[in-house]
Parts: sequence; structure tokens; C-alpha cells
Amino acid sequence: MKTGIGVFFAAVFALGASWCGLVLAPTLQLGGAKLTTALGSGDTYPIQRTGDATLGLQIYRANGCAACHTEQVRQDGVACEVSLTGLGKNQPDEFKKFVASLQALPEWQKYGQEIATAFGSWDGTLPKVVIGWTDKETADKMNDLLKAAGCKSETRIYAFGPDIARGWGLRRSVAADFLYDNPVQLGSLRAGPDLANIGVRIPDANIQLQHLYAPKAIAKNSTMPAFRYLFETRKIGDAPSPDAVTLPAEFAPAAGYEVVPKPEAKELVAYLLSLRANVPLYEAPFTPATAKP
Repeated sequence: MKTGIGVFFAAVFALGASWCGLVLAPTLQLGGAKLTTALGSGDTYPIQRTGDATLGLQIYRANGCAACHTEQVRQDGVACEVSLTGLGKNQPDEFKKFVASLQALPEWQKYGQEIATAFGSWDGTLPKVVIGWTDKETADKMNDLLKAAGCKSETRIYAFGPDIARGWGLRRSVAADFLYDNPVQLGSLRAGPDLANIGVRIPDANIQLQHLYAPKAIAKNSTMPAFRYLFETRKIGDAPSPDAVTLPAEFAPAAGYEVVPKPEAKELVAYLLSLRANVPLYEAPFTPATAKP
């Protein structure tokens, strides 16, 4: 009897500790999460979704989209790239001699071939990458050398990893990305591509609607099922509907008919277009690309 009571209380303790560690603690930690700010701009992140996009999250959930798609970009690490942005009073030939002299220093010898290739036929065009794929400490040292030589430079931070190489994001996913999601649709299987920044990759609502109605119209070998119950095929009235989906001839309805998205399809697309996790954050930095002057 005493043994049975001991086992009972031990089981209650084990289950209670597990619940506290796996449910209560994360809820208390993330439940108090606040808006953050984007690096370099101070803009608030994330932005509250529109009403349609918020409803679209529930459509996404109801249709089991998370069974085949994830919303979490993985990252292997970050690297730095130092670019020359101004020569000051130096001439291109003088700068070439300067960077060539660095190759004699032990700490820069491993970058010798990279520098020689970069500046072998350089004509003075700026900006110009001096060294890439290095750590922050080395990048800071190079910037200090360039500053001492009277030049201007900047360091760019970029993330790397298979997901980023595929174009699925510019950085890893972090908790702030999901602040307005309830529930969070992280997913665990990638039968289809990750959707963390699908609103950036495919910002055209008509293409998104095409993909929902006839996936193979967008991706020839797609295994995604067609969500045609989210659309209505109806006879064209006095004039075509402005909401009608433009479809390739192979997937278009019979002559005189059109495919019009139901409210659920529009809301789902609004949610997909809201997935734009492309803001640099303190916990997941990168340097955004800027247009050339």
C-alpha cells in the first residue's frame, strides 16, 4: 500500500514537472513577448496582419496546409563581407599596392588569393568587395586598416544555410516572426517548400490563386492537391468578374464560364501574402540589399 502511494505521487510529480517545463514555462516566457524593432531602421516588427490575413490563418489551419509546408527557415551561421566604398585621397593604383602589401602579413595571407583576384584588373569602380566570408573580428580589423589608409568601407552581414540558399528566407526564423500567429503553424514536413517569406517570393495574388486552384499550372510536377472547393465556376454575366482568376488554357473552364475565388480563398491568399519574414533583427541580423546609386 505504501509502495503504491509512493509510485502515485512520483508519477504525479513527474507529469507535473513535465507540464510545467514543456507547457507552462514556454507560455509564461512567450506570452509576455513584445514587439521588437528592425535593425537599421527602428521600425516596429512584426506588423499586425489585416483582418483578411488573420482569417486566412484559420483557413490555412483548417485545410491542413501545415502538414506539407513549414514556416521556419533554418540557418547554419552568419558571415561578414568587407566592401571598399570610398578611396579618400588614394588613387586605384595606390590602393592596389596597399592591399598587395597585406599579403605579406601572416594574418592576411589566407586572403591573399581572394584579394589578388579581386583587385588584379580593378579599375577603381566602387563599391568593391575586399574580403568576404569571414568573421566579425576579422572584418573589424580590415575596416580599421582601411580607415587608417584614408579609405571608407562597410561590413555586410549575411546568413547562410541550405534554406537561405534555396531562397526561402534571408535569415533564420525567430520567435518574433510568430507574435501575431494563433496558433503558430511551424509545420514539420516539407512535401512543399517553406512558406516563411512566400509573400516576398510570390507577391502576385493571382498567381497564388492559380496555385490553389490548379497547382500544376504553376509547378508542373507539383504533388499539392487542388483546392477547387475554395472557388466557384460560374457562367459569365454581362461582363467578366474583376475577381476572376486568370488561368492557362489547359486549366481554364469551358467557354463562357469563369473561375471566381470564394471569400475563403481570398483570405487564405491574404495570409500567404502576409508571410514576409525578411526584416533584420538583433537576434537574426543580416544586411539588406540596397539599390545601386
